[in-house]
Amino acid sequence: MKKGVISNFLRKLGLLRSADYFRFWLKKLRNRKTNRDFLRNNTGVKLPPDYLIYESFQLDYNKYFTESEDTANWLASLLKKHIALNGIKILDWGCGPGRVIRHLSKFTGQGTEFFGTDYNAHSIAWCVENLPGIQFNQNPIEASLSYENHFFDVIYGISVFTHLSEKMHFAWFSELQRVLKPGGILFFTTQGENFREKLTGSELSEFEKGRLVVRGQTKEGHRTFSAFHPKKFMEELFAPTEILEHIQRKPQPGGWLPQDVWILRKKRKK
Repeated sequence: MKKGVISNFLRKLGLLRSADYFRFWLKKLRNRKTNRDFLRNNTGVKLPPDYLIYESFQLDYNKYFTESEDTANWLASLLKKHIALNGIKILDWGCGPGRVIRHLSKFTGQGTEFFGTDYNAHSIAWCVENLPGIQFNQNPIEASLSYENHFFDVIYGISVFTHLSEKMHFAWFSELQRVLKPGGILFFTTQGENFREKLTGSELSEFEKGRLVVRGQTKEGHRTFSAFHPKKFMEELFAPTEILEHIQRKPQPGGWLPQDVWILRKKRKK
């Protein structure tokens, strides 16, 4: 039986969050030795509380810290194809407990300013206290940011649309465009074609029609709220911008399913 069938059943019963919290404790026990070894070998590294790490990524200290540095390098290398990363303002939309933004300055030029925003008050509080040199701000789940119009040169969101309803896709995309400069770059990852195998029969039918598939009935924005993104839907969502790249990576050995990458440029007014 597909996991999607089981998760949808738990959603209907209102038990999905409880089941996910049980999964958190299983991960905590399963990874306790490797995480303890990481702490022993990396005494100077500041780590968020375990649940914040789990909620935003995986409860694996090495993956949260070391592999996320690789992610920051990968992100910067893709952005550099379209914009110089010096003397600009960069926003991590949905930054969580700072997994990527804490490393990004290592791969950018001088004069670049870094910002992070997230709806999770606990994540933002931890980032403010532990990650100096980055300006953090809490936002509501509704599409509202406290920044001025045309404030940022680059905005990226790694696996953020994956936890939003269809209505919020359009509302947030509009809000992100508001705070982005004309000619600025947007970078997003989404659950595209690689995730077809996770869908139930009825979900796959909707996906193949180009419709967004949403598994809700839980807290929007949380890891248990999940959206799957056919290419047609994303092209319609991103129509107001110039689509620079749509990267579809192949599944990796071990069952890892890479998300699609979308790189966009906000159009300049003629």
